[in-house]
Amino acid sequence: MKIAFFDTKPYDKPSFDKYGEKMGVSFKYFETKLTEDTAGLANGFDGVCVFVNDVVNAKVIDKLCEMGVKIVALRCAGFNNVDMKYAFGKVHVLRVPAYSPYAVAEHTMALLLTSIRRIHKAYIRTRDFNFSLAGMTGFDLHGKTVGIIGTGKIGRVFADICRGFGMKILAYDKYPSDNFADGDNIKYVTLDELFAGSDIISLHCPLTDETHHIISEESIEKCKRGVVILNTSRGALVDSEALLAAIKSRKVGAACLDVYEEESDFFFEDFSGHILEDDTLARLISMPNVIVTSHQAFLTEEALSNIAETTVQNIVDMIEEEQCENELCYRGGSAKDCKNGKCF
Repeated sequence: MKIAFFDTKPYDKPSFDKYGEKMGVSFKYFETKLTEDTAGLANGFDGVCVFVNDVVNAKVIDKLCEMGVKIVALRCAGFNNVDMKYAFGKVHVLRVPAYSPYAVAEHTMALLLTSIRRIHKAYIRTRDFNFSLAGMTGFDLHGKTVGIIGTGKIGRVFADICRGFGMKILAYDKYPSDNFADGDNIKYVTLDELFAGSDIISLHCPLTDETHHIISEESIEKCKRGVVILNTSRGALVDSEALLAAIKSRKVGAACLDVYEEESDFFFEDFSGHILEDDTLARLISMPNVIVTSHQAFLTEEALSNIAETTVQNIVDMIEEEQCENELCYRGGSAKDCKNGKCF
């Protein structure tokens, strides 16, 4: 089994080589992203392996089909970069639904603590032997209310971490998790109630038409003054222009972003010797109360190993068994749902 591996980074290869050799899957690594212009590199391969910023639109899907490519293996959970409606019936789209919810949830808390306790500023100061504490005052998390939008595996792990800090939790999910809310420290509320009652808001939901710009000028207006916004999910959940304006007006007290809605042109690459052409991103990074990391939340040894193992197993299952429990169809239903006419 030969797979064309796009958008390769050095940290991808060890785990994929390990599990590929173990399961009889051969990877050809390409540093370029999958696009309409690069799809031809997949000629002669059984499938392609792609990441969050690869493009799998209708034109790419047509090119893959023309070359006999049958599998698009996502090495991530999200699939908003894939035209799922067009892909259905043409190629098998496989994903990794969960690799390490702890990796993302822990990174979210690391960003929050770094921001509110000014750890990033302290690090820079002490490197210059500046031991002044002026301007370094933070606030306790204990007793604060965190609003968690999305209570899947990552959202629930983040909630557990927040409970350990003695925080109260307001949760929102279109499909609430059973036995999660206790009605006391954790309770499900409406979005408006979450916006109004939260000191901190953390996003852990998928990107859909409904959640696009869930953090917008309108929703920010419903929030407490000084609210902290955390996003380690998908960039387009946040209207970046609205967030920037709210930071400038002091409505938002701080923002911690591991994702950005136009990140595909910048994240995972080194632009340190260049002028950043995205003015909004540049202005956000320049703000003293904003922390941006480059889609780093998933990046732990455990997560990388789990991603590789699941991705390779998905490919093997689809080629050898012609079915895979992690196959997607339009709007995220399973292959079985589609066959039974229950795709939603």
